[in-house]
Amino acid sequence: MTESTTGPVLVVGLGNPGPEYERTRHNVGFLVADVLAERVGGRFAVHKKSGADLLQARLDGRQVLIAKPRSYMNLSGRPVAALARFFSVPPTEVIVVHDELDLPFGAVKLKRGGGEGGHNGLRSISSALTTKDYVRTRIGIGRPPGRQDPADFVLKPFSTPERKEVPVIVEQAADAVELLLRVGLETAQNQLH
Repeated sequence: MTESTTGPVLVVGLGNPGPEYERTRHNVGFLVADVLAERVGGRFAVHKKSGADLLQARLDGRQVLIAKPRSYMNLSGRPVAALARFFSVPPTEVIVVHDELDLPFGAVKLKRGGGEGGHNGLRSISSALTTKDYVRTRIGIGRPPGRQDPADFVLKPFSTPERKEVPVIVEQAADAVELLLRVGLETAQNQLH
């Protein structure tokens, strides 16, 4: 995020479509997008040219496009790139909100670029945008217990104790996105981390 940029910012919450995935760890990005939509009093509508649910709003003085791709997680890149092209949003002004195995449960961190850490949604977005130079709002879901396959773990619902904390964590992640929009990446990182 650059404070000098006046164009729109694209905030993408990652998840999988369909009721069977609603409460899974992989869908925490969708939950944050829903909170942001609620905060601006808007509703998502289908953006046919991209294949995403989209809400256009103003948030902290910036024009913001809040999106939830309607594709499965590992195919998120196509709708994200289509939205970025359609609204002329450079990759540096894209914020992807996603679950992160490599952070402890409940941690919220911001970063620009870097590897995908085995996250197929990020891999798809990096490929479609032809760069990794976008901002990530990473929401820690922790590592799977024992020898459970990470791919299986992310598609499971939160445990009962975790479920009680999820609403607070999602609000904190939405706060982090708003802070990022308000003060830029470096200042937001200094305040959060």
